[in-house]
Amino acid sequence: MTCSIDSFLNEYLAVNTMSEDRQTRRYPQNLQGVLQLAVEAGSAAEGPAPPEPMSEERKTWLREALTELCKGQMDEVEQMKQCLAVLRKEGSERERGGEEEREDDDEDDERETAFEMLSELCENLDNARDLMTLGGLELCVSQYLNHAQSGLRWRAAQLIASCAQNMPQLQFHLLSIGALPKLLQLTDSDPNPTVRVKALYAVSCLVREQEAGLQAFLSHDGFSVLMRGMQSENEKLRTKSAFLLLNLLTSHPEQKDTLVAMGMVQQLVSVLRTPHSPVHEHVLGALCCLVEDFPQGLKDCRNPALGLEELLRQRSKELQGKEESQVIHVFENQIVKLDRNVVVMLQNLISVMKCVFSM
Repeated sequence: MTCSIDSFLNEYLAVNTMSEDRQTRRYPQNLQGVLQLAVEAGSAAEGPAPPEPMSEERKTWLREALTELCKGQMDEVEQMKQCLAVLRKEGSERERGGEEEREDDDEDDERETAFEMLSELCENLDNARDLMTLGGLELCVSQYLNHAQSGLRWRAAQLIASCAQNMPQLQFHLLSIGALPKLLQLTDSDPNPTVRVKALYAVSCLVREQEAGLQAFLSHDGFSVLMRGMQSENEKLRTKSAFLLLNLLTSHPEQKDTLVAMGMVQQLVSVLRTPHSPVHEHVLGALCCLVEDFPQGLKDCRNPALGLEELLRQRSKELQGKEESQVIHVFENQIVKLDRNVVVMLQNLISVMKCVFSM
């Protein structure tokens, strides 16, 4: 980020600022004081007091304050450059032994610290853009998503997610350099559970509310990756996979055909047969999307071989039995026919589950 001190100062000096009774006030000593000064200057401009020229002393102070403010942003860019210099270092060979092993561990620690600092700095959108300009995102994708050390892989994925979230410019850039297929591969098959969860988070940041990201996701069979994620033993991965599926179905109902054709209804029901967990709420939500205003999805749910009606009745009873005083008895004195109102049945069961898990 670059600052034009003189132009800002000239604009500021054009504002009617100081009345006579304010000239003896102490000058602000920090950024909060600068902001307060600006607010008061704006208020004074709206009042009837005639404008007075700013003293040379105040001009000097304001110029120095703004210079320090811009210097802070410049310092953050320098910090990012230093972090990237650490990450660009040539790694030593991984044939470990004695002192060499300790040196390699120190190097990994240094890189992990660099990633953590970059992730913190890139919470600022301007810094995220600067990181792209400095080549940091290419470095993450080309060198660190497939790094031998899992701690560096997941931190690279986390940094990508931080930069991509709600940033179309960076999303397009990451898609153009091939980040998505690598992230999907990590989500699908990395041996480290943290890497898989962080990679899926980055995938989500690239495809949600991003049409180009969705098309790339579809071309790399992303829904199959989510399907397998929901069948994982990793509870976080299962929950986040189901949540992303639900989000994509809600935003893109035109994908129902694709999902039903690949057997998603049957896969979702198989997940519901696992021991009860919070992931089931998202799974039921996805089932609701697949049957609502979509005859083929409804037909799959009605298939007697699937046993969905009995499964939902059984699960509802189990949930009500846990906290009878807190659960809405949606099925009491009512016979719900799956072939008449499967959508309502599923939505009611979601309500029951919300009551249980909100306690």
